[in-house]
Amino acid sequence: MSMNSFGHLFRVTTWGESHGPALGATVDGCPPGVVIDEAMIQHWLDKRKPGQNKFTTQRREPDQVKILSGVFEGQTTGTPVQLMIENTDQRSKDYGDIMDKFRPGHADITYWQKYGIRDYRGGGRSSARETASRVAAGGLAREAIRQIAPNVQITGYMTQIGPHKIDRKNFDWSQIEENPFWTPDAQAADDWAAYLDDLRKSGNSVGAVVEVVARGVPAGLGAPVYAKLDTDLAAAMMSINAVKGVEIGEGMAAAELTGEANADEIFMGQNGPQYSSNHAGGILGGISTGQDIVVRFAVKPTSSILTTRKTITKSGEETEIITKGRHDPCVGIRAVPVGEAMMACVILDHLLLHRGQIGENRGRIG
Repeated sequence: MSMNSFGHLFRVTTWGESHGPALGATVDGCPPGVVIDEAMIQHWLDKRKPGQNKFTTQRREPDQVKILSGVFEGQTTGTPVQLMIENTDQRSKDYGDIMDKFRPGHADITYWQKYGIRDYRGGGRSSARETASRVAAGGLAREAIRQIAPNVQITGYMTQIGPHKIDRKNFDWSQIEENPFWTPDAQAADDWAAYLDDLRKSGNSVGAVVEVVARGVPAGLGAPVYAKLDTDLAAAMMSINAVKGVEIGEGMAAAELTGEANADEIFMGQNGPQYSSNHAGGILGGISTGQDIVVRFAVKPTSSILTTRKTITKSGEETEIITKGRHDPCVGIRAVPVGEAMMACVILDHLLLHRGQIGENRGRIG
């Protein structure tokens, strides 16, 4: 299987399977001298790990990261950083019934059609467990960003679960880490708890929308054509398991606006250009404006549900299937730290590209 890497200068290759002995990431291109240890990365993995509450899969994985290379005396050396996370709570027997059946909504059928072989134990590489590797790499990226652009802050949160959206009037950054949904609306968190609990008990699932914001990103990141910042962000978010749609800034809603309403008017402030609004999501022509970068992605409902579904076998026979095992009733919850990690990897990659080609911004205003 090819195409397990992403990034230009800060390049991440993930490896491993859901039910293998371990999974992880090999990070090439991390600048030397970044202060890092396992605890710094573990902080972000702890946000994603399963079994933290009743709204996520009850698979009990500590997701303990180990740094195997690329770090000496607490700093990166500039050589590849190898990150490993051991699997400790696999239940491969839960998947014996699907050895010859394709689960609707999963990648089982397409993997088989393409490769003629598949790891049916939790989906192998197609499992959302692969995202633990991304979060580990994202933890390293955050520390490198802290060294290069210390004002950058990356925060993700849920804005919608099923048909239920947050009330933007209730938006409170301090609430995001105070509830199991990583949502800035405390009232929405209470409402969602009851809604999702009913779905969980019925063996069903639901989708969600996650928003990731990068604040303090300098103007000038990205390029006008094939290395647009929003192109790389969209690709990074779309590569996350179960993501079916990505928006930058106003996104699809921009189609409803007039040119007058959509244009973010520009004014001169004491510290440079200021904007009347941020419909563009902090990116114009593929290049960052210095405003908040706003990315939103939709996550489909978890395909593993306890309701009987019709399917076929590898031999083409029609049959039925119930997906056993331990699964998230809303995979969007644990997608929040994954979205943050992908944002961090892309932002760092573009910081390095910008530094390599331009150094400091050449165009002066005022």
